Amino acid sequence: MAAYLIAHVKVKNAEKLPEYSSQAGPTFAPFGGAPLARGKVVEVLTGTHAGQSTLIVKFPDAKAAHDWYNSPAYQALLPLRDEAIDATFVVIEEA
Repeated sequence: MAAYLIAHVKVKNAEKLPEYSSQAGPTFAPFGGAPLARGKVVEVLTGTHAGQSTLIVKFPDAKAAHDWYNSPAYQALLPLRDEAIDATFVVIEEA
């Protein structure tokens, strides 16, 4: 059952963001991850949302998303990620 990683992002350091993004993107493929959408949050219809942008990545299943996040390749990027952005990552499964 397909799963989707949804990342809600607030930029902390715009100069570090391209470096992080260019290194993080290629880490999805070994786990079957494919970015579907990335964009600026233009409106919050209800509630609150601190993110400035959102990324959606499709994985074959929730285990693949979990394995990607915990992979040595992605874990090595955490210090750079934490310099560049504040992020909330959630994984949802298709119903």
